[in-house]
Amino acid sequence: MRTEDETREAGRFILRQRQVLNAFQREMVELLPRLRRFARVLARTPADADDLVQLTVERALARTQQWTVGTRLDSWMFRIMKNAWIDETRARRRRDLVFAPEEAGEHVGDEGAARVERRLEAVEVERELARLPEDQRMAVALVLIEGLSYREAADVLEVPMGTLTSRLVRGRNQVLARLAEAGRPV
Repeated sequence: MRTEDETREAGRFILRQRQVLNAFQREMVELLPRLRRFARVLARTPADADDLVQLTVERALARTQQWTVGTRLDSWMFRIMKNAWIDETRARRRRDLVFAPEEAGEHVGDEGAARVERRLEAVEVERELARLPEDQRMAVALVLIEGLSYREAADVLEVPMGTLTSRLVRGRNQVLARLAEAGRPV
């Protein structure tokens, strides 16, 4: 939390800097409190909010030629901030997928035999899928492997939903029957 003296000093600094800034930069400096408020809503933590404001100002300064004089600078800056925040949240999601938590590595290698068995089962399922007719194989792949809804898969294959359902049931039953014949639990 800033003290009142720090706030006054920051205000005086801004006033001194206004004298050396061009009109665009002056207007941007005046927007900083509003940008920070919006950043706090998006980021929820002060540190992330400050980083977001800095990134927004950097992007705006790098793209000043894209701003049209006479339009609202605040709307333009808020849009830059919103897009920067979307980029940041996407990057965080990717980082979370790449970097597992420390606990995830505690039991690495503990289940080697079980993993080999699962891989062998997967290879057998893959082999049985390859033996299916193409229309059934595509239906099974889209719904059971890719996770598409029946409607989405039917749209992708350009067939009625009833046709997709029929192909899916026949294909799944064939794979299960062949795995059962091979002595694999289904």
